[in-house]
Amino acid sequence: MRPSRLLALLSVAGAVVAAVLGLLTFGSQASARPDAVPLAIAVPDALRPAAEKIAAHGGDAVSWRVDTPDGARKALADKEVYGVLELGGSGPTIVLSGAINPQGSQVAQQVLTGAAAAMGGQPRVETISPASTAGRTAPLAASALLWICGLVAGAGLVVLGKRFALRATAAHRLGLIAGVSVTGVAVVAGFFALWDSALPVDAPVLGYLLLIAVAFAAVQGALLCYLGIRAMAILGPLYLIAPAVAGQVPEMLNPVYRALLWSWTPFRFAAEGLRSLLQDTPNAPDVTLGLIVLGSIAVVGLVAVALPDRVKAVQPAK
Repeated sequence: MRPSRLLALLSVAGAVVAAVLGLLTFGSQASARPDAVPLAIAVPDALRPAAEKIAAHGGDAVSWRVDTPDGARKALADKEVYGVLELGGSGPTIVLSGAINPQGSQVAQQVLTGAAAAMGGQPRVETISPASTAGRTAPLAASALLWICGLVAGAGLVVLGKRFALRATAAHRLGLIAGVSVTGVAVVAGFFALWDSALPVDAPVLGYLLLIAVAFAAVQGALLCYLGIRAMAILGPLYLIAPAVAGQVPEMLNPVYRALLWSWTPFRFAAEGLRSLLQDTPNAPDVTLGLIVLGSIAVVGLVAVALPDRVKAVQPAK
């Protein structure tokens, strides 16, 4: 092949990769806009007509829910809404939750502040299950770190196994999944203690972190088992794509990104379930959903890795 043709092909290849990654990462942020953000207005029965009048405004950007104070707070605890505007009493109160995705809380506070101002009131803000800066950052950071931990170990087994003529058996791969899961969780727990000593590192949190680590390492191990180092073309970009999408609430994403990326990325199940546990809301629905999804991923991945007649042995180096 002529050097000029090779340089042209490499230039096009670089542009294509940049276009794809830009579309799937920065594109999800650049195209973000509110769409049916779930919010609640909590009022006594006497003020319900006024609340319904507020709920009639906002267009497609907001999905209002008029409820009692107790019902609205329960909806917030269950993450059915991102914020509550309580009317009556001494004045309007905006109620937020530290267990909600920070972006969702930010959007909720902006909209609810505007709604309260339209009624001529200066709202006070109350936060239930308040989260520190570390508490807001830790869930997605932990998920990304556990993904990287498993990815480096799994790819290392493929590359070094070929270099040192190591035949990677199912036992080797399962042992690596167990080892990297334990060490990865230890690293993340250490970061939690370093970032904010108030973050809980108890049995539920450690157990959920271990489930995330096993699920990630198992699916990575399965793909590397069947595809070899070529699996990095899938697993590597996922690290860039998934956190950029999972860090946002679905109501802020373009519908295309919401359907094609957010709906299935394992990072969102990992991060949101962990966020609820760190903020002492273990009964939130996303914890149960995360246990089901991540548990299913772990089981499928482990079975795929353990099937001895389907495992690809690492070929000796020539």
